[in-house]
Amino acid sequence: MAVVLACCYVLMAGDSALPVPVKPAAPLILPPQILVSQGPLEGREYSVSRRWIIPFGARTVELPILMYHYVRTPPSPFADYLGFRLSVGPDVFEAQMSWLGANGYHPVTFNDLRSYFAGEQPLPPKPLVITLDDGYADLYTTAYPILKAHAFKAVAYIVTGFVGWPQYVSKDQILEMDRNGIEIASHTVSHPNLARSSIGSITREVGASKQWLEALLGHPVLDFAYPSGQYNSQVVEALKSVGYDTAVTEVPSTIHPWDDRYRWTRVRVGGGESLSDFASSLGPSMQPVLLTEIHVITPPVQPPRDRPGS
Repeated sequence: MAVVLACCYVLMAGDSALPVPVKPAAPLILPPQILVSQGPLEGREYSVSRRWIIPFGARTVELPILMYHYVRTPPSPFADYLGFRLSVGPDVFEAQMSWLGANGYHPVTFNDLRSYFAGEQPLPPKPLVITLDDGYADLYTTAYPILKAHAFKAVAYIVTGFVGWPQYVSKDQILEMDRNGIEIASHTVSHPNLARSSIGSITREVGASKQWLEALLGHPVLDFAYPSGQYNSQVVEALKSVGYDTAVTEVPSTIHPWDDRYRWTRVRVGGGESLSDFASSLGPSMQPVLLTEIHVITPPVQPPRDRPGS
């Protein structure tokens, strides 16, 4: 099996430069004759499975990291203009998730991206990351059920100092989401402007929120979102020093180099766009290839039967 998979990846290996939007590559079909090196096929059973993947090798991925805040009925722009700009209606969110599913998109988390860059597992075709900032109550009551209904993963950036407050998620809700496909990540303790904070304040905000979430969840929390997208080099160094692995901004783009993973960009979803505009904002998809796997089953060797009279 290792030989077969090695052959698959050799055939799939291509230019590791930035992917461009092109038609899918022709299927990679490995004939059963490839098993001859393992011995005769007589007495063996095998099955063939095929799946589209984004193969290893690229050091830059091109995929949308969608940015949501509230998933609720938007307030009046005259009474709460900021809240209006940060709100996506539940019907709009449902329509967008349905469109993604119908058009072959596969939400992944930053844990999946880490595994991809480490060469541990490929990405699915048309990958994207769905992120929801701040930890508002509708993250759990509205967005989470819609995501679950579509079997979608997502990333929730939590402001830990607000957990349990009215209009914010609770500890139990965070735990439930963490165990059901929602990666929990950090968004500081109190949502300050880190670019205007002292180094001591920065370290407390990013370190204490990480420690609080890890104590609650019982596993590492490696990903971070800059409040209001504000950061500088001092903030980046603080994230590295306390053990974060990625951070996202509010700069619009869909190109994400691994070597610049503390400045990854996002696509803001405003909620007022049409589905066609939403689709256009996703950008081009990475080129998938068809992985063919041959699974060989070798029957167990039966012990010889005792001859009569022996």
